[in-house]
Amino acid sequence: MSKGEIVTESAVRFERSLSGPVERVWEFLTEASRLPEWYGEGRIEPGEGGAVTLLGGHIRGVVTIWRPLQALGYTWNVLAPGETVSAWPVSYLEFALAPDGDGVKLTLTHRPIPEAMQKQTAMGWHTFLDLAEAGLDGQFPKRAELFVQNAALYGVDMQKIQR
Repeated sequence: MSKGEIVTESAVRFERSLSGPVERVWEFLTEASRLPEWYGEGRIEPGEGGAVTLLGGHIRGVVTIWRPLQALGYTWNVLAPGETVSAWPVSYLEFALAPDGDGVKLTLTHRPIPEAMQKQTAMGWHTFLDLAEAGLDGQFPKRAELFVQNAALYGVDMQKIQR
């Protein structure tokens, strides 16, 4: 029998203050039609065990946490067209919501993130939060424009994006 080992894994974590109320922020997290520039063609089925299909099936997962107005979590699997099994390890995405004055504090945590994907993942979630913040304020910028801006922030070469 071999002894177990402690494994350190990386995560990406963001905290962002957003315009409230919390009900509206929850809608932006759970209804794909609210953020079409991020979720694309997709759906998050309500409730634990619900299917997650985003960007026309590029992202697939299962809801693991469903506490309306408080927390949402789901597995995150990246699949290329035609794949049924991801080349990347499954990861876990969690959103926590808390009152923040007149707004809402959103904490986003995505783990584990392979070393080769850390900067790209941070850039992606920064872009998601920018889209959500703008959408809550009634603005709808294009994801591609924000990607370019955030790629520079994180040192990501947009010509070498891993899928």
